[in-house]
Amino acid sequence: MSRVVVLISGRGSNMQALIAAGVPLSAVISNRPEAAGLEIARKAGVATETVDHRLYADRGSFDAALATRIDHHAPDLVVLAGFMRILGVDFVNRYAGRLMNIHPSLLPAFTGLDTHRRALQAGCKIHGCTVHLVTPELDHGPIIAQAAVPVLDDDDEGSLAARVLAQEHRLLPAAVRWYLAGRLSVDRLRVGLAGSPHHAGNLRVPEVA
Repeated sequence: MSRVVVLISGRGSNMQALIAAGVPLSAVISNRPEAAGLEIARKAGVATETVDHRLYADRGSFDAALATRIDHHAPDLVVLAGFMRILGVDFVNRYAGRLMNIHPSLLPAFTGLDTHRRALQAGCKIHGCTVHLVTPELDHGPIIAQAAVPVLDDDDEGSLAARVLAQEHRLLPAAVRWYLAGRLSVDRLRVGLAGSPHHAGNLRVPEVA
């Protein structure tokens, strides 16, 4: 059976979506002991661990400790699901090709934080989320899948975030299943999905009401 380790920092709603979708999680690891997602994982019977970044003098030592705990579970895939720490080059390269992230924007637009506020300020008509393979450059790397939502005239940051989050919960489990099934192929920054009609099955655009 495939083994997946999920990294979280907070409520873990994307992790919960993976559990609900039946994705086999070997462990959930958080950099914050108080992360609400840890209790959700435990109640679902998933092993949990904490590697508190505040106990380490620098990013390198934290990354090394985190990698040790991840490697204990020998994962086929490591998923960043709301993990709010920037990981160093050595860490990213250690898991190259098997480190996946979900980001709340249509990358390459709005890398980093405050994506929904920035999309509203920019006057975007479409916003969304992206699942991608992680490379050393922040919020870049081969794009596996994206889901788009309309930006409505009366949207505020909260309402737009909620609409995007609903798509994250659909998109991430699908992308993880594709990876575990060996359906993804990567050519530089282009990701193909085997068995997808016209190679368009990994684009999910909800109907605009």
